[in-house]
Amino acid sequence: MSSVANRFDRMEWAGAFGDLGTFLPFVVAYIAIVKVPPEGILVSFGLAMILCGWYYRTPFPVQPMKGIGTIAATQAARMAAMSPAAVYAADLVTGLIWLLLGLTGWARYIARWVPRIVVAGIVLGLGMSFMLEGIRMMSADWIVSTIGLAGTLLLLSARAIPVMFVLLLFGIACTIIQDPSSIQKLSAVRFAPHLPAVPLASLSWRDVLTGTVLLALPQLPLTLGNAVIATREENNRLFPDRSVTENSIAISTGAMNLASAVLGGVPMCHGAGGMAGHVTFGARTGGAPIILGAVLLCLALGFSDCVATVFNLFPRSVLGVILFVTGGQLALGSGELGRTRAERFVTLVTAAFTVWNVGIAFVAGLTLAHLSKRGRLQVQ
Repeated sequence: MSSVANRFDRMEWAGAFGDLGTFLPFVVAYIAIVKVPPEGILVSFGLAMILCGWYYRTPFPVQPMKGIGTIAATQAARMAAMSPAAVYAADLVTGLIWLLLGLTGWARYIARWVPRIVVAGIVLGLGMSFMLEGIRMMSADWIVSTIGLAGTLLLLSARAIPVMFVLLLFGIACTIIQDPSSIQKLSAVRFAPHLPAVPLASLSWRDVLTGTVLLALPQLPLTLGNAVIATREENNRLFPDRSVTENSIAISTGAMNLASAVLGGVPMCHGAGGMAGHVTFGARTGGAPIILGAVLLCLALGFSDCVATVFNLFPRSVLGVILFVTGGQLALGSGELGRTRAERFVTLVTAAFTVWNVGIAFVAGLTLAHLSKRGRLQVQ
């Protein structure tokens, strides 16, 4: 464990909210569409963030697993056989797989098969996909987005000013101006203690089968590429004094998903984009995830009935600004594209596929890198 002490100053507080652009949309989808109770989700995330910040001592992110979240929301919206129980089952299976890979050392062994040019392509592609998603979200209100983006870029280098707070306050003000009734909704918020239920006893074999086949297994290559390999790359590039290994990331991924399954949460992972978001807006230690985790725990245990009201204070266009800026920082950190034209081609193709699907990008990048190493990939 690193000897670097966690900080809790204003920049750590600002950086704590740097990953809201990816966090909020998935959590809202789980609550509103899949009907997963909010207290289980928020307690799981809160505890995972606090423990990761304490252990890693860097702005180590905890995010919803995007593949599982997308499939669960779209299937539930289409009235398919998707339920909170299937999500809990996916959580359980995912946790067991990654804990096994981490404890046996296989996570690091598998990661060694992935060349540096493929990792660079994944990081670059993730950055570009964040920027594209940010633009889509910003299009909800171009006036608000333009003002928010311009102000963010102007203040980003001013270390004395926590730009995230300025951006969030700007977003809240825009919400109140555009929808004055939001003030009345906030005034109705009341403290109402809730504890998460323990759902595993009610799981059926059908839930386990659905969660495993439709949710857990398709997520595995995405998690390996983004949550394990790319996160290790990003963390060790930014904080070489607090380096991590693929095995430790796999173990924490497995442990927090097993705990989430018990608490009624949703599948979680780490992510290079989340770390870039925390760091972009000021975080430099594990204080940032600890702060965000504590906030989520307070919401979960005392205000889970009004989580949607609180989350809706942050306009989609402002969340898009956060994603766009975070994506730019992540793409810039992807490093060298390769020494030869063939290697640069592999990196760019991997990045292009990553914008579409990280799992497919992972397979395509490995295939092209293998051909390039054997001299069978000629790029003129």
